Amino acid sequence: MPAEWEPHAATWLTWPRPDGISFPGRYEVVPPVLAKLVRLIAEGEAVHINIWDAELERLAKRALEAEGVPMAGVEFHPFRAYEPWCRDHGPLFVTRPGGDRAIVNWGYNAWGGKYPPFDLDDAIPAQVADALDLPLFEPGMILEGGSVDVNGAGELLTTESCLLQPNRNPRLARRDIETQLRGFLGAEKITWLCDGIEGDDTDGHIDDISRFVSTDTVVTAVEPDAADRNHAPLQANRERLGQAFDVIELPMPRRIEQDGQRLPASYANFYICNAHVIVPTYRDANDDRALGLLREAFPGRTVTGLDSIDLIWGLGSFHCLTQQEPAAK
Repeated sequence: MPAEWEPHAATWLTWPRPDGISFPGRYEVVPPVLAKLVRLIAEGEAVHINIWDAELERLAKRALEAEGVPMAGVEFHPFRAYEPWCRDHGPLFVTRPGGDRAIVNWGYNAWGGKYPPFDLDDAIPAQVADALDLPLFEPGMILEGGSVDVNGAGELLTTESCLLQPNRNPRLARRDIETQLRGFLGAEKITWLCDGIEGDDTDGHIDDISRFVSTDTVVTAVEPDAADRNHAPLQANRERLGQAFDVIELPMPRRIEQDGQRLPASYANFYICNAHVIVPTYRDANDDRALGLLREAFPGRTVTGLDSIDLIWGLGSFHCLTQQEPAAK
């Protein structure tokens, strides 16, 4: 599996439905944010959007055109999914050294069966493989794209709290899961972190806490306030990472709540596309600091902040919404 910063042919997204469960009572504020995201991505690559039906496609095009998105670079596909989190239900692309590409169709069960139904979401990778005429590999294991991060050189990050949860693969031990990650993603070394952040309904996805920014450097979220419930698990993760990589500490934004529930706001949920590193911001005092650290981590790339206050109500941000299709070499 190539690193996210390697050249893309395209980015895949799934447009949210007005009657989906991800943005209850707040759907109307989401399409304009997605349009801004697509506009940034479209500056450097094609954009493919899975869409529920013709009416939703019409509404999506209206939102994109209002944001000035060049529609010639956007293609809609009649691939239905209940929720928009394409990082997790979408295709994971892999490549051979010679340039051939394929798709790995990991199973998807809506983060341990939390949000049924999910059969349509689970079918997306096979539909994409058919549309692109790419080989499809079937590991027979549940895995969301947001639960792993790779450096393109054989290193993979994940968390025990997610991949070892019995709500995913109750019959698989750690060694079995590692065998699948090695066989289907080319992971030669797997670094297991501990827990994710409070409010994350995925049981601790890696893309909310720690991300590769080069083959040997990782950014990881830290919380200095010892009274905050994120302090201890993030510190434990930082210590594990320090044994294997150069580490850049990324601040956490302030606590953001919805109806008394903490939301999983994190700067680590950035998306690396050809034209930008798109970083979620939260109208927070740490926004500028996080952007500055990521600009240092990605010299030569344009690091762009994009307001994620409305998206985070859906318990995810820009990385959760996107899935990269690597360029053919």
